[in-house]
Amino acid sequence: MSDLAAFVRGLPKAELHLHLEGTLEPELKFRLAQRNGIELAEKTVDEVKQTYRFHDLTSFLQVYYPAMRVLLEPADFHDLAFDYLTRAHAQGIRHVEMFFDPQAHTGRGVPFATVLDGYRSAIVRARREFGISAELILCFLRDYSAEYAMATLLEALPYRDWIIGVGLDSDERGNPPSKFAAVFARARREGFLLTMHCDIDQPDSIEHIRQALEDIGVDRLDHGTNIVEDDRLVELAKAKGIGLTCCPVSNSFVTSQMKSDEIVGLLARGLTVTVNSDDPAYFGAYAGDNYLALAEHAGLDLDQLVALAKNSFRASWITPARLDLFLREIDDYVAANRQDAGARAQD
Repeated sequence: MSDLAAFVRGLPKAELHLHLEGTLEPELKFRLAQRNGIELAEKTVDEVKQTYRFHDLTSFLQVYYPAMRVLLEPADFHDLAFDYLTRAHAQGIRHVEMFFDPQAHTGRGVPFATVLDGYRSAIVRARREFGISAELILCFLRDYSAEYAMATLLEALPYRDWIIGVGLDSDERGNPPSKFAAVFARARREGFLLTMHCDIDQPDSIEHIRQALEDIGVDRLDHGTNIVEDDRLVELAKAKGIGLTCCPVSNSFVTSQMKSDEIVGLLARGLTVTVNSDDPAYFGAYAGDNYLALAEHAGLDLDQLVALAKNSFRASWITPARLDLFLREIDDYVAANRQDAGARAQD
């Protein structure tokens, strides 16, 4: 491991754009299928790995959703989340706010409570065993109806203490933020924080970002780097302190570009840009891997990496006291490790 890789791995970080269902590693998928008596077309783990191939968002989703059929019992959801939290902890993640897609499970007969019980037990266990903290964000599938989203929100209300916010993901084409305005307004009234995917290079990307920022009033924006095309929206996001949860490695899979120029440019303009892994089992890169990939591709110095790590906590939904604690932890880590990392930044 290089000095830079070791520095990045140990750098305290938060992860804010992570789909739990996107952490289903081929080995776990194969094991859960065997445990639940589900016959896969693939007969080995290597054959499962070969199915994790796609070239854009649509082809990715065609792989992503069918894989979830191996998730049936609370233990399955526990194992999925705990495996991710273990890997994240090993890459320096101290806090994570994780998306989950209940409609992808309830729509195939898995009770909402089964999903939540499994995920929650993993969160409690991970915090007890290695100190990582985690929150859940319920995502509505935007290619389903707004009425179905509202019903899902109402089903989630008894679990309000377990779910910190709501989001919007899946196929963006023809499914603008405005379609779900009433759902997000109700979620806000119920006390949920709001975030929303504005995926990379989609039709009407700028209008969707505008709707998210101005009409919906999100607290955070997922992906969203097309905002560079509109200076007014850049300044609006900056003025409102909106965090952008960027995912460089997944960008390179679904658009063939990491979007490093956009990420670095937005960081330089003072936006609260963060780096995340998105669906790491499918893209082969967890959070620390994304930091390192971006650093190597864009030539980031340590100061920029540290700024991204600090932004990850600033854009999170933790308390001010915990934010101060994590920022001090980063400063202490940098002071102790900068020289060993062969810093290119000038002090």
